[in-house]
Amino acid sequence: MNNTTLTELHCAVSGRLRVVSDHALRDSDPAAHLEQLKAAAARLEELISTLPDATDPMLRHYLERQSYVKALDWLETALASNCPGGRAIPSSSEN
Repeated sequence: MNNTTLTELHCAVSGRLRVVSDHALRDSDPAAHLEQLKAAAARLEELISTLPDATDPMLRHYLERQSYVKALDWLETALASNCPGGRAIPSSSEN
């Protein structure tokens, strides 16, 4: 899988997690929060549906079972291993 695909997946997974954790929006405007959740989920599902057959089985497992924190960790490790000198994207715990 190329870095572009990994980065797109990283953005989609982290975006979905960000929307889920946006309790202020959920509390102040539940309808807007639901729309953002739907959009984030749709983007992620679109990317998952186009994954190549050769996708790492653990990544596929995490994504299909919606273990998004584990998927994010997997993606960050994969991106870092492709980036000379360190992490390509800050860890989810660093955001």
